[in-house]
Amino acid sequence: MNLVVIPPGGSATPHIHQHYETAIYLLKGRVETRYGKGLTQSVVNEAGDFLFIPPGVPHQPFNLSQTETAEAIVARNDPNEQENVVIYDPQIET
Repeated sequence: MNLVVIPPGGSATPHIHQHYETAIYLLKGRVETRYGKGLTQSVVNEAGDFLFIPPGVPHQPFNLSQTETAEAIVARNDPNEQENVVIYDPQIET
């Protein structure tokens, strides 16, 4: 588990978690997560919401606030999770 902070107006690079699942509990802010092939699907979560990301699903979170951080507790079931993150290019078929 760890605390993830997305700065105001910030986002992560699109990526995939290979071979492990991720559970996210949003503590603060509003985050849009684009996901799926081509990142064409979207969900907006806010403080108090839970988000589950299955293994192998491309995704990219965006902090919707330009003035406040978004903060979440993130749990992953892989002790080497950073070694199993793959950058995802939504322009390329996977």
